[in-house]
Amino acid sequence: MEDWSPQDVLRWGWDTYGPKLTMATAFGAEGCVIISMLSEITKDIYLFNLETGYQFKETLETRERLIERYGIPIHLVGSEQSVEDMEREHGGPLYLDHPDLCCHKRKVIPLSRVLKDYEAWISAIRRDQTVQRANSPIVGWDPKYKIAKLNPLANWTRKEVWDYILDKDVPYNPMHDAGYPSIGCWPCTRAIDRGEDDRSGRWAGRPKDECGIHAVNNDIIITSGTRSS
Repeated sequence: MEDWSPQDVLRWGWDTYGPKLTMATAFGAEGCVIISMLSEITKDIYLFNLETGYQFKETLETRERLIERYGIPIHLVGSEQSVEDMEREHGGPLYLDHPDLCCHKRKVIPLSRVLKDYEAWISAIRRDQTVQRANSPIVGWDPKYKIAKLNPLANWTRKEVWDYILDKDVPYNPMHDAGYPSIGCWPCTRAIDRGEDDRSGRWAGRPKDECGIHAVNNDIIITSGTRSS
């Protein structure tokens, strides 16, 4: 499928899996592109966003604009534990001292809960974003969630993504125009400086550039996460 267009990959995915295909999106530029493409194939796919409780308001406003533009519901899926309860349990915000555990609780566990009911899911990752993503197949088996995974933009460049957005007038997060090429939760995201790579603003100053949902296994260090005084 290396020579297939993203639209062909998505069409194959829908033809193959139908309602057993889903997509998780954080409304990054790539995700907005895929939603635009999907709208020309089907409006019946289950799209969802992992609502961590720490998202920027601009991110959630982008969700509303995409729903209005393309007519596909985009559901919010959150943790079964509120942010307030989690912080109370652990003696404060986990993102300060235990960002891996925070991501695991707010993203990985909710994602796993949704994907258990599906046979395939769509991701918006690109190979040139991080070393960990460099070998991502267009379509492959996801051993972490034990379903197929479609990465229709895996071999696209950042330029191709933005060319599509501008050509098709795709709604996107306005924070991209303010120096945020990659947008996650507000405590762990900053604008990047000139010369930095796209994901250097995520968990800046930490040896971390993935939240864990795209890790090939569960080899992530999870500590108790209780903050010391």
